[in-house]
Amino acid sequence: MAKGQFEHVLVPVASDTDAESTAEALADHLETDRVTVVHVVEKAGGAPDKAGVEQREEAAAEAFERFEETYGESVETDIVYDTNIADGLLAAAAEVGADALAFTPRGGGWFERLLSGSVTRRLLDETDRPVVVLPGGDQ
Repeated sequence: MAKGQFEHVLVPVASDTDAESTAEALADHLETDRVTVVHVVEKAGGAPDKAGVEQREEAAAEAFERFEETYGESVETDIVYDTNIADGLLAAAAEVGADALAFTPRGGGWFERLLSGSVTRRLLDETDRPVVVLPGGDQ
């Protein structure tokens, strides 16, 4: 199977294990000149956050490191702070001028997705650029 090709791809990662599986899938299925890896820290919007900012920034750094190790090339990284993950990703893609968003699906059962809404669904419905759902992930 031929690989798809984009000039600049924005790739969200949620954890170090997610970063590893996403990097493997990206390397196997897409050719790109530039990759920006993004970790979204979901802010509570006035309520106490689930974890401290420093702890979340450390988790993002670990995910970025694992992505680069697995992908085998240097990538740009960014931490985005938003009250909504999909909104943060869409804004980041616009800000860096990404041609496409590429990710592996995240876990969560149908009931969880029903209650919280689906980030994947929002990305597919609300984006102004191609979205590549890579095989793999924990679905």
